[in-house]
Amino acid sequence: MPATTTGLRIAIVGGGIGGLAAGAFLRRAGLTATVYEQAPALTEVGAGLVAAPNVVRLLRRLGVMEAFLRRAMPLEWGWEFRRWADGSVLSAEKLTGVCERLYGEQTYTVHRADLLDTLRAAVPGEWLRLNARCTAVEARPDGVELYFADGSRVEADVVIGADGVHSVVRGAVAEPAPPEYSGICAFRTVVPAHAAPDFARRPAQTLWIGPGRHFVHYPIAGGQAINVVAFAPAGDFTNESWSTTATIEEFHAEFADWDARVTGLIAAGGVPGRWALLDRAPLRHWSRGRITLLGDAAHPMFPFFAQGAAQSIEDAAVVARCLTAYSNDPEQALKQYESARIDRTTRLQQVSHARRDTNHLPDGPEQQVRDAALAGSDPLVRNGWIYGYDAEEAPTS
Repeated sequence: MPATTTGLRIAIVGGGIGGLAAGAFLRRAGLTATVYEQAPALTEVGAGLVAAPNVVRLLRRLGVMEAFLRRAMPLEWGWEFRRWADGSVLSAEKLTGVCERLYGEQTYTVHRADLLDTLRAAVPGEWLRLNARCTAVEARPDGVELYFADGSRVEADVVIGADGVHSVVRGAVAEPAPPEYSGICAFRTVVPAHAAPDFARRPAQTLWIGPGRHFVHYPIAGGQAINVVAFAPAGDFTNESWSTTATIEEFHAEFADWDARVTGLIAAGGVPGRWALLDRAPLRHWSRGRITLLGDAAHPMFPFFAQGAAQSIEDAAVVARCLTAYSNDPEQALKQYESARIDRTTRLQQVSHARRDTNHLPDGPEQQVRDAALAGSDPLVRNGWIYGYDAEEAPTS
């Protein structure tokens, strides 16, 4: 791969949201990189995600907001909690006006594929290498060598592993540790807006919470579809793949005694995806020499705070800052990047993990205390440490 104007040959393994964001921020910083993606085309599995102010301000600085807003949906209401049995509202948080006043940006929902397309437009086409499945990464005294499934090899000065929860690059920086069984699985489906009831088409992120389960929905794709994701006991299901499917009947059976609006949304959707949530302890380090990790490869987290994609984009902004500041010392750059990010992402991993138990309380005294606390809470203010964070102003040393 060619050297950059600073002499750095930067390889990004993984062409998902985090990998493309890294490419976009490196380009903005005046560096160049090559993005290696194993798939024959850049596609994003899954459906919707929430883009809170901490990531929206970064997208604005990349200059991609016009493209982003073509398909993103501004949320009027967020964290609208409802009771599982009858849909009674436990708490509802108005976002419009308040979010901008507190954090300078709105909160949006967006299809993952639309966000991927937005970021791809900020990365030069000649930087992308498709059908490039990385099989190993090996540190050398003066750089890093990447090995690919087709037998080819590439030398780089810096390697950024943005290759997800099943990261190959992680094996070069951290000791192998098998994930633990969480006992939870996720179902995901998309409902066409014309088939969805009025309450689901509202610009709101709605969470129905109940014993052992919770159910989330919000509009995506410019309001043309409703994203549905739900969490339930996994039984003996342990497949951690977004390409695995279930049947509508299996999905429905998990929520059969819930409010009819929930089961109606399940019935209106297509074949649901299903994957197990496997538990991984936070890494103590995710950089070694000239190799580092980003996004889910570094800090996979349960999706209960809707921050997975946002954290990968924050990572991208910070790693670009550090490689710019320490362009003559890439090992120091990656140390600074890890130091700047690891406490924040570890905290998010921990609070996301804890949300599982809070959302899934059985009916009874603890559930009643939780519901009373929800009624008096202000998550938008309480979580200011998440939404008010600016990845481009946070200290890196």
